[in-house]
Amino acid sequence: MADTLRITLAQLNQSVGDLAANVAAMLAVRESNPDSDLIVYPELMLIGYPPEDLIMKPALIERAATELEKLAKVTADGGPAMLVGSVFVRDGDLHNGVALLEGGRIAATRFKYELPNYGTFDEKRYFMPGPLPEPVLFKGAMLGLPICEDIWHPDVCRHLADLGAEIFICINGSPYEIDKDVLRIDGVAKRRAIDTGIPLAYLNRVGGQDEIVFDGASFVVGPEGALWVQMPDWEESIVTTVWTQTAVGSGSRWRCEPGVDHELAEHPEDIYCAMVMALRDYVNKNRFPGVVLGLSGGIDSAICAAIAVDALGADRVWCVMMPSRYTSQESLEDAEGCANMLGVRLDTVPIAPAVDAFDAMLAPVFTGKQPDLTEENIQSRIRGVTLMALSNKFGPMLVTTGNKSEMSVGYATIYGDMNGGYNPLKDAYKTTVFAVSEWRNAHRPKIGLGPDGPVMPQRIITKPPSAELRPDQKDSDSLPPYDVLDAILQGLVENEKSVDQIVAEGFDRATVSRIERLLNIAEYKRRQAPPGVKLGARNYGRDRRYPITHGFRTGT
Repeated sequence: MADTLRITLAQLNQSVGDLAANVAAMLAVRESNPDSDLIVYPELMLIGYPPEDLIMKPALIERAATELEKLAKVTADGGPAMLVGSVFVRDGDLHNGVALLEGGRIAATRFKYELPNYGTFDEKRYFMPGPLPEPVLFKGAMLGLPICEDIWHPDVCRHLADLGAEIFICINGSPYEIDKDVLRIDGVAKRRAIDTGIPLAYLNRVGGQDEIVFDGASFVVGPEGALWVQMPDWEESIVTTVWTQTAVGSGSRWRCEPGVDHELAEHPEDIYCAMVMALRDYVNKNRFPGVVLGLSGGIDSAICAAIAVDALGADRVWCVMMPSRYTSQESLEDAEGCANMLGVRLDTVPIAPAVDAFDAMLAPVFTGKQPDLTEENIQSRIRGVTLMALSNKFGPMLVTTGNKSEMSVGYATIYGDMNGGYNPLKDAYKTTVFAVSEWRNAHRPKIGLGPDGPVMPQRIITKPPSAELRPDQKDSDSLPPYDVLDAILQGLVENEKSVDQIVAEGFDRATVSRIERLLNIAEYKRRQAPPGVKLGARNYGRDRRYPITHGFRTGT
């Protein structure tokens, strides 16, 4: 029986469905840590998390079983054992589980008991819950192996403790959400450790996967609630923890030696890092050579350009200014200033010839009609077509630059400024856009590839927002001030409050009722919007799935 264990926590990025890449990553960690006793990888490391309906392909499940057997045989060399998350079929049911690979074989398997089925999670669509797991004996230590959601409820850990577990090792695929790192540590892991008197190692994955992003931030907590190890957020990290048996009364207890203690990103750096990592992985994993975006001289496009540069480097970001007759000199100057600060290519493609052509083309059928929103939308759609043409011709993915406030109330043009492959601001309210822009102009993110200094002229942040689709246009002509609008939307979207409830908080009834109406009628637009990274509790897409056609209203 060993009285010391070296357990390596491999906080890795995964490639969903690319089993060869995931296997190679695991083997590379094992090769570089030959003195470790056990190497632990995140939830569903072998196939990637979340697999969504890809998991319904029998060929994927079969290949996963084959690759797991190959990985197990590797451990016959007497080197480190491995805890590998994968899918398993038992008695015709599919399970999310973890396998202990040791001595050239699959020594043990344990299945996830608590299956999350809320927000971004729909695991009950794919998996059956396993039985309450039993501990696994490894080199004299009884390991409890709860999986992700299993520790968010007390039953699994208490059951494992009752059966003699001495160390909890919990593998996770826990997506980023504002303030979730605090919740994981203080609200969940410490409670399980204190409740059972058993230390808990929490291993999360890192990286972007479509609309969600994983921040890593893995850790180890002791039975008294002390934080023994804190791994970094927003980057891959491999940390070997050292565990020793220490005498406690008439018995003994496993303790982890204090290790790395990384400071986690605070607001709004964490939000900005989420945007950067999500865009980086979306572009790179889908093998785009870079990105293109419209740079208007406004704050949304400016911060998206900064995010893109921090994600990919300036040489992979192409900005395009598309002025119209309504574009101000100030906007031209600000767009150029932003491009220069970021070091990106900037081309100017005036849209006036196309606008004139559309006006002439439609004149016969528009006879007797005054210009209105239609003409404004035509300008936006011309810009969308122009950017898509550049994307098609040269290969970069088009970045969409609309924020959540605009998307909520339909203040965006479908097939126009909503065009694109990915939107870093999809879940960012306008007030959040202002906050991250101010922050980025004064700080460089820990994972950023962009400049140390400011990324946009300060005037972009301070001037009144405008779509510049008609003379002297301001967003405030059509919408309440953004601090008011966002507070109302927080109530309607994030908290599912009624109009009466929001009015009771001091907001004008007519304004709240109007915003509720706009929110509902814009659902069809949001269904056709590109994906974008989840930041809060209720993003449009995976979290909030409203019918397009419905008649329910809480206001009048």
